[in-house]
Amino acid sequence: MDQAQVMKRERKDWSRLYYKILKRLETMIDIQRMVKDIKRMAEEANTMITKIKGSILTASINSRITNAMNITQISENL
Repeated sequence: MDQAQVMKRERKDWSRLYYKILKRLETMIDIQRMVKDIKRMAEEANTMITKIKGSILTASINSRITNAMNITQISENL
């Protein structure tokens, strides 16, 4: 009888350990998903920044051309 109780207690301890391990594995999986989502968002942000940078560069070039044309016209008018 005594040995049966010891075995039952050991089984209960192993069950607790098993469920603790499962819980920790689930937590690790959740963290991996979060890291994956953060990585995806960072890639999207990087793409948007690259597009914005291109737009700013284009606007800057257009502004320089416009300024050069205006200066040329002013000097011709003088």
